[in-house]
Amino acid sequence: MGALLDSYSLILVARQCELSCLLMSEVVQQAVFWTDDSPVCEPMAHGEDIAAHFHDYGQLRYAASGALVTTTKAGTWVAPANRITWVPPFYVHSSHSYGETDVRVLPVPAALSEELPHEPSVFVASALLREAYLAMSSEHEPAGSERGRLLLAVIGAELVRAPQEPLRLPEPSDPRLKAVTDLLHADPAISATLAELGHRTGSSERTLSRLFGSELSMSFHQWRTLLRIQRALLELCEGTSVTETAMRLGWANPGSFIDAFTALVGQTPGRYRSTAGAAHS
Repeated sequence: MGALLDSYSLILVARQCELSCLLMSEVVQQAVFWTDDSPVCEPMAHGEDIAAHFHDYGQLRYAASGALVTTTKAGTWVAPANRITWVPPFYVHSSHSYGETDVRVLPVPAALSEELPHEPSVFVASALLREAYLAMSSEHEPAGSERGRLLLAVIGAELVRAPQEPLRLPEPSDPRLKAVTDLLHADPAISATLAELGHRTGSSERTLSRLFGSELSMSFHQWRTLLRIQRALLELCEGTSVTETAMRLGWANPGSFIDAFTALVGQTPGRYRSTAGAAHS
């Protein structure tokens, strides 16, 4: 009996190893493993993309100017002024810039990584967090130096207590749903109904409505509103007025935009625009 159990254990281990290898092979085929962040540490022009890749360490990403959008299989995170993006180890991600974007990337030690969320997140950066982060990244302070350790300790303490931005936009994998969300990404202000979008992409309204609920856990209207709010963050960060932002992104009037923005972001778009401008000044 003992020999049989040993054999069974070996089979289980072998299968687990085989599965791990298959999963890693799939990840490697989809994205590039980076050991050097120099391609993303340079200033990015408006609309520039960084291809999908991953690291064996955690990474913090901050746009000292412009705004950075981070996309993973699980969703899209927007980080304009006063926001810092967290990407855990081995999480495949790509990037897109809005405006002339000065990206500051900071590798995160394993001990601090364990204290942070297990999926990408966007944190609201306090003035202390932002200044410690910029000192660490701008001056290329070695993490092992006494000053580097102190700065990392401040960054870690501030991140752990920092509120998270709740605006993750889930992305679909079903090609029928992705065809619709791609149209909305290209033009968030589009006023077409789900039935009209389905007609354009070859799917029924009923099918698409079911997919929004089952795959993204929200309705078509909720998803489009969240997309528009994400884009509004970028518009406001660029200094666009509240009224013009509302019109650009398809709201019928500024009042409905203000209500939707405040409900999701926790502050009015006017207040957000003011704090975003102060962070970039």
